[in-house]
Amino acid sequence: MPEEDQGWIRTHCARMDHGGCSLLVQVENNRIVKIKGDPDGFLNRGYCCAKGRMSAEKLTHPQRLRYPLKRKGDRGEGRWERISWSEAIGEISRQFTKIREEEGARAVAFCQGMPKGLEHFVLIRLANIFGSPNVVATQDVCHAPREVSGVHTCGFYPVVDFHQKSELMVLWASNVTETNEEGEIGALAMEQVKNGTDLMVVDSRRTALARKARYWLQPRPGSDHALALGMLHVILAENLYDAGFVEEWTHGFEQLAAHVKQYTPERMSEVTWVPASLIREAARAYAAAHPAAIQWGNPLEQNTNNFHTARAVVSLMAVCGNLDIPGGNIQANEPPLLGLGKFVRADLIPDKRKEMIHAYHHTIPRLMTVPPAYFKKAVLEGIPYPVKGAYMQCTNPLLTYADSRKTYETLRKLDFLAVSDIFMTPTAALADMVLPAATQFEFNDIGHYGLGHGYILARPKVVDPAGECWPDIKILNELGKEMTPPEYWYEDYETFLEDVLAPAGITYDQFVQKGHLQGQERYRKYLEKGFRTPTGKVELALSTAEKFGLSPLPVAEFLHEKEEKDFPLVVTSAKSPLYLHSSYRWVDGLRKREGGPVVQMHPDTAAEYGIREGDKVEIETENGSIVQVARVLEEIHPRMIYAAYGWWFPEEPEQGLYGWERSNFNMLTTTKALGREFGTPDLKGIPCRIRSVPAGNDEKEGALLPNNEVE
Repeated sequence: MPEEDQGWIRTHCARMDHGGCSLLVQVENNRIVKIKGDPDGFLNRGYCCAKGRMSAEKLTHPQRLRYPLKRKGDRGEGRWERISWSEAIGEISRQFTKIREEEGARAVAFCQGMPKGLEHFVLIRLANIFGSPNVVATQDVCHAPREVSGVHTCGFYPVVDFHQKSELMVLWASNVTETNEEGEIGALAMEQVKNGTDLMVVDSRRTALARKARYWLQPRPGSDHALALGMLHVILAENLYDAGFVEEWTHGFEQLAAHVKQYTPERMSEVTWVPASLIREAARAYAAAHPAAIQWGNPLEQNTNNFHTARAVVSLMAVCGNLDIPGGNIQANEPPLLGLGKFVRADLIPDKRKEMIHAYHHTIPRLMTVPPAYFKKAVLEGIPYPVKGAYMQCTNPLLTYADSRKTYETLRKLDFLAVSDIFMTPTAALADMVLPAATQFEFNDIGHYGLGHGYILARPKVVDPAGECWPDIKILNELGKEMTPPEYWYEDYETFLEDVLAPAGITYDQFVQKGHLQGQERYRKYLEKGFRTPTGKVELALSTAEKFGLSPLPVAEFLHEKEEKDFPLVVTSAKSPLYLHSSYRWVDGLRKREGGPVVQMHPDTAAEYGIREGDKVEIETENGSIVQVARVLEEIHPRMIYAAYGWWFPEEPEQGLYGWERSNFNMLTTTKALGREFGTPDLKGIPCRIRSVPAGNDEKEGALLPNNEVE
């Protein structure tokens, strides 16, 4: 009997992550009673992580936002007035229209966290029709460096092909069994490993996958560009590359070969901490495997070297002949869908590329969202022009933007701030207007549209929204009708779903029956028309480098060869398998599993600093300090520590912004130095020092774990 006949409904995971897992959701009386993985899932084959299984808790949480709120008193004071939706929409429209009349449309920014569904593109549509070129997003540290660098190098974003067998799979900064990367879920990867695919893991922590791997490389965080260049040195010096592909389909090979001679494994070993012999072994293994696939995670993008890292890794794929082949790194073929440009009405703002905030800072072409560091500069300093208002959805920048102090100043300085969310976050607590968003399972949506993986996923509604909650798509549609010409919007926001699917010749209901829509599997498309670059080839040396002020070849600047004397350790962070960035610290089932903010360190490191398991530890960089709780593990390199990311304390008073400073990783980061190509700050591999904090001796230590114990 089909699952649907037993009270189960098929959908896909969403707001807890990008949402790749197909789920079976059991519903009784408009309430979810159980969630499990769908054995027939296109990506997950029955797998479902803890946050997916517990995701229904957020729908019924007693402190969930359920109606629009207007601020009374000062920002952060915690005084709110309940208002109607019509009042909220009208007030936001009046405030943004006033700013547009006084300063111009570009003085209003539209801010998005990680895309969850169509709401990201409806937000861009609203900004474009309103006339603002400024959609602010964290793409500078997630997705854009790989995607945009790939487009400049080979004409597309090379994604891993888990659906075809690889001889070797390289998981580079991608821990797919704990945190998936835009739908590249560990179930498919593990199927390959079980069926004989060799595994190479590049991760600065010895993860469960690293223990299973044939090769494990443990680089210093932030040194991946040096590691990739060291591997290229070996492959080119030993003639291990695919000579046929290189000769016919690459541009600048001789330049690259001469360039990488300086990046010997011995020299790169000093930078990366990876033994030279292991760099050589890994390079030879990758070059010898056909096909080989590199699943690269977004930690590679979270430092100022991300452009060079992405360019070097794509060069590895290219010289070894692993681009756009089955089981390699492919150009995903999208199903027939409405083009993104048409969906967002890009035609209405033709000068957008010249007007965006970051155009002034000469970032790389094709970067289509404003890096947060430059958004803050526009608000605080009026550079290149003032920004006075902001609309934010699916984001909590007080925790997730680098340099939290400067983010706080930015939010306070805005003339008007509206936030849509499902819970009162530290960011929402500083807003003038807070809107209650519907969340996963409460509205019809489409997943993975516009992400470049060659498929979209059906996310049908399974229960009605709580209270007066609206889907973000509906909120944006109503705002659009109020503050822009209404002819660009719909009576029913679900028409957007039908628009996306119309080129495929199916309705949304038919799409739900299918579950997913995948593009046709076609490989080696370059044989027909070449690569979509100026030379028609993979540009190992960029032909447009001089025109755009870019380095033609990937380089490794040795900024951290020697750690600072006063900051002898390196601090980094990793995504938690139980949360999505700063989200859901208020979901009891998840909170009980992780407890609170934990800093992981090697036993030798703990012994050197007199730290024991469960001690409170102050972590300090040049930029600030925080307190977290020690966990002592062999898996961590003795010269580094792993701090928890995204922590705040929803159980604490709103007036204190829920303890946003105490354990927040981004109190340790700064935006003083940025990568020029993407405006990216260093979030990984930051020099630091640590000390044990005696109980009761630190004003900001607070209660970090239940009963101050490590669970």
